[in-house]
Amino acid sequence: MFEILKKDKSPFEMNTAAQRMIFISLTDAPNGAENVLLMMATAVNGEMYFLKKHAFTGLKISERIPKRYLSKKTIFLGFVKLIPLLRKYKKHDVVMSTHPYLNAFLGFLKRIGYLRSKLIVRECTSVFTRFTGIKKRIYQIIYRMGYPAVDLVVCQTALMKIQLIDHNRFLSKKNILVQPNPIDFNKIIAKSAQPLINGDAKLDFICSAGRLIPEKGFSILIKAFKLIQQEHPKLKLLVLGEGKERASLINIIQENDLSDSVFLKGQIDNPAPYFKQAKLCVVSSIKEGFPNVLLEMMSVNSAVVSTLCAGGISEIPAIAKVEVNNVEALADAMGKKLKQNQPQNSETAMQYLYGRRPEIFAQSILNALQQHN
Repeated sequence: MFEILKKDKSPFEMNTAAQRMIFISLTDAPNGAENVLLMMATAVNGEMYFLKKHAFTGLKISERIPKRYLSKKTIFLGFVKLIPLLRKYKKHDVVMSTHPYLNAFLGFLKRIGYLRSKLIVRECTSVFTRFTGIKKRIYQIIYRMGYPAVDLVVCQTALMKIQLIDHNRFLSKKNILVQPNPIDFNKIIAKSAQPLINGDAKLDFICSAGRLIPEKGFSILIKAFKLIQQEHPKLKLLVLGEGKERASLINIIQENDLSDSVFLKGQIDNPAPYFKQAKLCVVSSIKEGFPNVLLEMMSVNSAVVSTLCAGGISEIPAIAKVEVNNVEALADAMGKKLKQNQPQNSETAMQYLYGRRPEIFAQSILNALQQHN
């Protein structure tokens, strides 16, 4: 169904052996944007720079991927150390990044002629709809300073592209590529085979995952879980992740008498076994660029509910979809999905995920870069 790239050559190697690809990230935190860069770097045998080493467990990077951590202290120091390193890359090399501030910084260096390589930037979120006020204004300024020099902008969804152009009229549509996020589902399936520990394997549970921040909608999820608890008294809700909303979420759990049913598990290095063994996986986000965790859940579990928190979700097969920020609608979808008896890894879901393989992601971006330059 899909064209498969030869395993002995990466897309990068098929372009030119002399070309180098460098992937730059703020940190090696194991978040969605960082994982996308890692998948791209793995697909093309690229190099990785991290401005700051993550304080806790970072990305699991293969030994065959050259990597360098520029600072253990601050991202700012990493920016300073990055500047002289960029000078060695030539016009046929390719640099790629995926965080707005870093994207704009690299774009500015290219605009003034310091950075000579081709520059690809990926939009990790729709900053102009996510933020307001002074923060939005700052993004408008830095985009205007750096993005005119970018060779290719990669958007996760068509909606993200529309939003980007609406707020940055100086950008050329021909230099913007809509490329859905990749998913290495074979890797996720393999990781899901690991056992759960600390008694979690004995639980019947619903699982959700992400940073504990307002945009993830965990407060909505907890309240929705409360509405279905009476019908499912033995069911637990496990939320994987850490963040600034922990104290607020604990208060909501206590206010709804859910201390024995809802558990904030903290940062989990390998969430795949939880996704696989859950009775139901839920993405409750209010606004996302695109929730990569949704693809990971789909790789190992057919019982998945997601809010319409990003463009492209409405077209995903084999999952239940609900409007954002609606407790009753989310509870209703969760209840219906729990009653369905579906086989793991439905064929339509697997076909969808197969089209998002990292090799396809990488080749599409390199093809677009070649066409636009």
